[in-house]
Amino acid sequence: MQFKEINIKNKRATYDYAISETFTAGIVLTGTEIKSIRMGKASLVDTFCYVANGEVWIKNMYIAEYFYGTYNNHAARRDRKLLLNRKEIRRLEKTGKEAGFTIVPMRLFINDRGLAKMVIGIGRGKKEYDKRQSIKEREDRRSMARMFEKK
Repeated sequence: MQFKEINIKNKRATYDYAISETFTAGIVLTGTEIKSIRMGKASLVDTFCYVANGEVWIKNMYIAEYFYGTYNNHAARRDRKLLLNRKEIRRLEKTGKEAGFTIVPMRLFINDRGLAKMVIGIGRGKKEYDKRQSIKEREDRRSMARMFEKK
């Protein structure tokens, strides 16, 4: 079965945080939620993850209500459980408790088997001068690409 390429990114994640480690997690969804994601109606803006009772949860993730859904339609912004193995959860819990570190959702995609997956990263908040440095590096890469295109 062929699926439309879904790749929803959190563009602020790499701008606001220095990502040190990434994990790929599954997401527990209802039927109308996965249908909305397959239509590309989801957003990771202002989203974060937390560990509670040995489980990883994603908070404030927006998945639009399914247009053809009935009274069984889902709530647009509810907490959703992420599926990771115990070793990864322990690692996230340990680093998430340290000062300055946070668990940031970076990308939502549908894999080749049709399952929704989330790439999350352990990030340390950047200072203002780090953000300026990121912007400068990005602009330098763009100008270099333009110079090579002209030749």
